[in-house]
Amino acid sequence: MSFERITVDPDQMGGVPCIRGLRIPVATILRMLAGGMSEQEILAEYPDL
Repeated sequence: MSFERITVDPDQMGGVPCIRGLRIPVATILRMLAGGMSEQEILAEYPDL
């Protein structure tokens, strides 16, 4: 399975899955969603998304 917007690079963020072109771990966004944050709140924290 291939995800175009998620990258895994051993030289970036210790190899954890990140949003392509950004140093934002996917797990961070998932934690925010699981914690009840809205899309607008997440975008306020990470406007580059």
